[in-house]
Amino acid sequence: MSDAIVIGAGPNGLVAANILADAGWQVDVLEGRPEPGGAVRSDRAVHADYLHDVFSSFYPLAVASPAIGALGLGEHGLRWSHAPTVLAHPLPDGRCATLHRGTAATCAGLDSAFGGADAEAWQRLSQLWDDLDPHLLRTLFTPFPPVRAGVAMAARLRAAGGLRALRFMTLPVRRLAQEEFTGPGAGLLLAGCALHADLLPEGVGSAAFGWLMAMLGQQVGWPVPVGGAAALTGALVRRLAAVGGRVHCNTEVVEVVVRGGRALGVRTADGQAYRARRAVLADVAAPALYGSLVGWEHLPPRMRADLHRFQWDFSTVKVDWALDGAVPWAAPAAAGAGTVHLGADLDELSDYALQLSTGRLPRHPFALLGQMTTADPSRSPAGTESAWAYTHVPQVIKDDLGPDGITGTWDTREAEAMANRIESQVERFAPGFKDRIVARRVLTPPVFEAWNPNLVGGAINGGTTAPHQQLVFRPVPGTGRPETPVAGLYLASSSAHPGGGVHGACGANAARAALRSHRLLAGRVLAPGLAAAQRLLSGPAERHD
Repeated sequence: MSDAIVIGAGPNGLVAANILADAGWQVDVLEGRPEPGGAVRSDRAVHADYLHDVFSSFYPLAVASPAIGALGLGEHGLRWSHAPTVLAHPLPDGRCATLHRGTAATCAGLDSAFGGADAEAWQRLSQLWDDLDPHLLRTLFTPFPPVRAGVAMAARLRAAGGLRALRFMTLPVRRLAQEEFTGPGAGLLLAGCALHADLLPEGVGSAAFGWLMAMLGQQVGWPVPVGGAAALTGALVRRLAAVGGRVHCNTEVVEVVVRGGRALGVRTADGQAYRARRAVLADVAAPALYGSLVGWEHLPPRMRADLHRFQWDFSTVKVDWALDGAVPWAAPAAAGAGTVHLGADLDELSDYALQLSTGRLPRHPFALLGQMTTADPSRSPAGTESAWAYTHVPQVIKDDLGPDGITGTWDTREAEAMANRIESQVERFAPGFKDRIVARRVLTPPVFEAWNPNLVGGAINGGTTAPHQQLVFRPVPGTGRPETPVAGLYLASSSAHPGGGVHGACGANAARAALRSHRLLAGRVLAPGLAAAQRLLSGPAERHD
């Protein structure tokens, strides 16, 4: 019997397990897939000489995360590598906006390509980050409401401009670009970062999200693990083993056993029962936990209606390439970037996002491209490039605005047609790109979900990033914390606050909630016994007549 069962060996589940094991708990992690990692895995399936990250690749949130940072994964083999440039956004006219580690380098690039006024505006946005650091990330990563971190954050906001700083946090990224910049480059950097999530450039809060990702790039870079994403998972697993935790793969959980309103353990697909003395932590998507692993009879009646309103983020199509040479960018500044955003201008980005939100498949998909050998030379032979690009697509396709008639069945024809469309988008900015392809792999939404059941329909963020499903609304109204309606059961996945990204905060919050609840329960049980013992030890009360 374990003290805790963790369902799922993704980064959140492994972070949670490490924190519980550090507290002296006996922890078992049950993973349905043949290997741990969730969306943090890598392989050589595209070409034997090329290492590809299957899902996620760049990890600024992992480096900045207090939860992951506290684990000391460097002692367990994790090393980080950086591309010379964090991010590039090439323009059709040959200019290129670039983001660098360090504000000065980013400002110098903007000054050279787009003028001194935009460099000065970027400096102001960077100063706001400096004014709020580190309280902003602490506020975002802690359970809601973030009382201690929030008080410090409020004080910094007042010092940074008060209502003006708060107004900035609500701005759409298009409006921010109109207010602050004279040229297109800086606004494209921020808008492209916002489109990592399912936020329209005209959406409330898209400026703050794009700014957050850009400022993290300046502060810590967008690094990659040396030797592939699986190196991050490997370090988490080795650390867990070192403190006595265990990971069991090919062990699919099909039920959380609930009796008397409390989670007692889990049952797996092979019929085996695992008892948990203290807690069950679920690193699974909220709709897979509520009403599936936990029956509706154990949940409040309102939750079924709330989960019916749960919104997934957009689906994803990703193409991995083995290239026999560097990407032939028309804008030379893009060559040194780990990540390259591909969209002609802000209008094209807005059209793409609006089309997705209305169920239409864009003719010109905004693409995020990773140059992995540029970021980590161990990924492929010298002179070659291990590359990928992904784009979002609607969860349900109502119309294809391109020429291919893609309907969302994602059969072989549709997968190849979408891959060709992504390659044509790359070719717009890198003529001759297609000639350098040695091999490719296409990952469609059904493949994402088959390889990782948490990525429902190819959604990679555990639910929309839009404000109506954040903070106390994540995953449903009235939550925002890892506790669930079932005692001893905690939601530890990216469906919980603070949401998607490899930062481990969802798992860390769940683990700390479990530890806190156990301490409180132990205190209530022990208090009467301690009081009785104290009375016995003190003997009869002295009389003072």
